[in-house]
Amino acid sequence: MPVLTWDSLGERFYETGVDHGVLYIANASGVYDKGYAWNGLVSVTESPSGAESTAQFADNIKYLNLVSAEEFSATIEAFTYPEEFGQCDGSASPQDGILIGQQQRKMFGLSYRTLLGNDVDGQEYGYKLHLIYGAQAAPTEKSYSTVNDSPEPITFSWEVTTTPMTVTGYKATSFISINSTKVDADALADLEDLLYGTAGSPGTVAKLPTPDEVIALFTPVGP
Repeated sequence: MPVLTWDSLGERFYETGVDHGVLYIANASGVYDKGYAWNGLVSVTESPSGAESTAQFADNIKYLNLVSAEEFSATIEAFTYPEEFGQCDGSASPQDGILIGQQQRKMFGLSYRTLLGNDVDGQEYGYKLHLIYGAQAAPTEKSYSTVNDSPEPITFSWEVTTTPMTVTGYKATSFISINSTKVDADALADLEDLLYGTAGSPGTVAKLPTPDEVIALFTPVGP
């Protein structure tokens, strides 16, 4: 049996950054059929919760542990946001340039990318694609302050909760992560064409595929 080693060359991995944010608005059928580039994305904090253990006792011993359902939530921080996100943030526009608040908040999906690095390739080692489904933004405060001798741009922040989508053969989920260093490159390119759209004639509109569609892209086809 080989001896364990630590910090070998090329195995000092890390994850950093966030970019390539895309907002997807659900249509009346719950399909995320159109995407919008999200510029100015500062951070996405993934916050799973639940999965808490509750001990059950019988026969004077600890008999079993029951585990509660796990939920997924997140916090999005950005310098700006797509105009289309207003309908997810409880805004409506009766006329150009006019917004009214406290309106119905639409469900949305989100994709973003984080960078994978190691001690050999740096941040060029790879990346992860993160997909969020069934998201709803809760009202959060916006703080405006005077310009001074150390000006800073305002950042906006949203607390996001999710409703899971069904996945064949697995429990329903609100979150999928794809590691570029571990999946087929052609299948990954096909997924990115869906997420970001394609140019040319005819091009395709960016959309967020369902979890089943994502998994199918990476499932080997038999002979």
